[in-house]
Amino acid sequence: MVDSAYTVHKTLGAGFLESVYETCMCHELGKRGLAYKRQVIVPLVYDGIKFAEGFRLDILVEGRVICELKSVERMENVYLSQVLTYLKLTENRLGFLINFNVSLIKNGIRRIVL
Repeated sequence: MVDSAYTVHKTLGAGFLESVYETCMCHELGKRGLAYKRQVIVPLVYDGIKFAEGFRLDILVEGRVICELKSVERMENVYLSQVLTYLKLTENRLGFLINFNVSLIKNGIRRIVL
């Protein structure tokens, strides 16, 4: 999966919208035979009520790895919190926070384990 991010960044570089990286990342995942779902809805439970429109994670790989993509000038702590929330709500243990707006993609990838 990380290899897919490297390939996309090597081809496109920085400067595109997140949606462009998401499309290309999913293409690369598919080429590698990895199952994925885009824009997966994660429901929110509040006051005992399940709201379907809670959250939307970018990519779920093989049904267990969350991949949250960014194309931002600076990574903020709230992005890490976002991935941690997705991991807790989906009961998954592994996630990646990937910022494509960097000169070297290795500096834009953060692995998160619960």
